[in-house]
Amino acid sequence: MYAIIATGGKQYKVSEGDVIRVEKLDVEEGAAYEFNQVLAINDGELTVGTPVIEGAVVKATALGQGKGKKIIVYKYKRKSGYHKKNGHRQPFTAFKIDSIAK
Repeated sequence: MYAIIATGGKQYKVSEGDVIRVEKLDVEEGAAYEFNQVLAINDGELTVGTPVIEGAVVKATALGQGKGKKIIVYKYKRKSGYHKKNGHRQPFTAFKIDSIAK
């Protein structure tokens, strides 16, 4: 059984027991969280929402906050001597998927 959820402008395919990293949400570590934007559920038969499935919910537990790997942003213009190096680490919240309910 799996579900497709939307959060933070992205879509994630999740199953029970999965650990996912989503865009940072203001949730305490160990707190329960419900994803209400369920786009599709497959439990042997695919159910697709228009755009979301009414009453469907994916329950998860927050594992904590963190930052992703550093991405180097390097800007360069030839012949002018211009170059600039910058880095970025995207913050995330990790969740463990507990249950999927229609």
